[in-house]
Amino acid sequence: MAGGGVSEDGDVGFQIAPMVDVVFVLLLFFMASAGSQIKPRELTINLPSGKSAPGIDVPKTPLIIDIFPDGKVQMNNKVYDTPGSRELPELRAKLADTINKFGDKDPVIIRPDPQTRHDRIIDVLNAAAASGVKNLTFS
Repeated sequence: MAGGGVSEDGDVGFQIAPMVDVVFVLLLFFMASAGSQIKPRELTINLPSGKSAPGIDVPKTPLIIDIFPDGKVQMNNKVYDTPGSRELPELRAKLADTINKFGDKDPVIIRPDPQTRHDRIIDVLNAAAASGVKNLTFS
């Protein structure tokens, strides 16, 4: 018997052509579905360059000044001057330097402890005013 699909018993033999068709359809399906998958990518991040381009609003970074009941003054987690210093020269110099570098648009937030003496708060306000701070608030 040559070639044949049907034997003398009426039994259909193994057909290879339909199996090849099924394999090609599955191959096309998987190729099409693989092309539509979302590819993970890295996030695009714009790093600050020191100078802002015109028209781009740079987010403002607050300077946070904490005043403790014992008179200690801390800005951004660094202690400035001694608790007995009324003029606060280190704080004034740091504020003036920051304003010279980044401008006076960044907010300065003063966070006194509820038990802090008012004259110490006035000392910090005087230091901020002498440094040229324009954007000041309390928290």
